[in-house]
Amino acid sequence: MKTLAASLLGLALLLGPALAQIEPVAPIEGEAGREGMVVVRATTDEAEASALLAGFRRRFPGVAISYAKMTSSRLYDEFLAEAASGGGTADILWSSAMDLQIKLVNDGYAERHVSPETGGWPAWAVWRNEAYGITAEPVALAYNRRLLPEARVPRSHAEFLAALTRHPEAWQGKVATYDPERSGVGFLFLTQNLDVTPRTWDVVRALGQVGAKLYTATATMLDRVSAGETLVAYDVLGSYALERAKQDPALGVVLPGDYTLVTSRIAFIPKAARHKAAARLFLDYLLSREGQALLAARSVTPVRAEARAPDDPASRSTALRPIPVGPELLTSLDQIKRTRTLRQWRRAIEGR
Repeated sequence: MKTLAASLLGLALLLGPALAQIEPVAPIEGEAGREGMVVVRATTDEAEASALLAGFRRRFPGVAISYAKMTSSRLYDEFLAEAASGGGTADILWSSAMDLQIKLVNDGYAERHVSPETGGWPAWAVWRNEAYGITAEPVALAYNRRLLPEARVPRSHAEFLAALTRHPEAWQGKVATYDPERSGVGFLFLTQNLDVTPRTWDVVRALGQVGAKLYTATATMLDRVSAGETLVAYDVLGSYALERAKQDPALGVVLPGDYTLVTSRIAFIPKAARHKAAARLFLDYLLSREGQALLAARSVTPVRAEARAPDDPASRSTALRPIPVGPELLTSLDQIKRTRTLRQWRRAIEGR
């Protein structure tokens, strides 16, 4: 017995320096590896998330990612149906419809997760350690550089309204914006603009007078602007517009100078997630400096200021107005208020 003990002690002394160099696998990483997969449902285009997803796969090769992009309304509806079935849900819900995400969290669908990555995280970007704002993206105006002279480009909400009302014939059928009746993000932007100024209704009336085209996705609006079918797209996700403008010389982007809404894609882990350890690992990666920097590389402005690109326009703006991640977002989803707001929007855009 003594001989065996001595042998084991000698082996431990011999291997000690080598063992000290082996980085221990974190418990959560080990559990995630045993689960082998994380299922992510998101509103972020896979092209915009590609660097982030590739980075996660490199760092955690034992965890496969099932990633599906969908509209915010569809993501919300399909999650509720999945949760009601009782068979478990996706592992991460990551959506730009901040109000719908907060409603799900408030209704008890979110798992609490205290992430080690959120030291110094701004208070506006986290709620109850259940809902995390991953991005800080400006809501922008996109325009066609070739067809709209710089002197005519609106630089603020006030200038945009003045341009539409003074020369409606020049903008007829040439403006695009979100449809708040069909888009959760569109409804969010409408209500947040109304919180800033009641003159938002004047903008809606002006959009109706020029026959604005209504869409459910920023990417589609940018396609129309780039093709010259549309001169201006109002209230688009600045991250998509800025990334597209890097390769498309026809596309210009303005962050309004009077105020620029800052929206966030909120992520949370559902309580009924099928792969909870993998979900925690993925959420931590979204919040990490590496994950945030990979989002910034595709112009998706991260919350972490130190992870932003040096030429990030949002870092230079003094008119940013972040939309807080929290219960204030629930007021716009009150069914009576929502119905009233959309009814008023319909009257305004139809000129009634």
